[in-house]
Amino acid sequence: MRTMAPEGAATAEVALIDYGAGNLRSASRALEACGARVTVTSTAADVARATHIVLPGVGAFGQCIAALKAIDGLVPAIESAVFGAGVPFLGV
Repeated sequence: MRTMAPEGAATAEVALIDYGAGNLRSASRALEACGARVTVTSTAADVARATHIVLPGVGAFGQCIAALKAIDGLVPAIESAVFGAGVPFLGV
């Protein structure tokens, strides 16, 4: 597969949040095509290690946030990474 990442660019370590909804396979493949290394995860530890965070399926955000809150430690980990450490965040 051809990647779209610029030559010599650092590889993004993307945490693709799995909370039981969203099209994870399509999102993962699209990110990989851009040169990212993707970890599909629902753990706070993976979120904390990521250089970028992607949250799929936020078109139905009420369900999304309820599912995220049901996973122990995930919302605080996302908040700490994004607001505390400035990790880039994308909701799709």
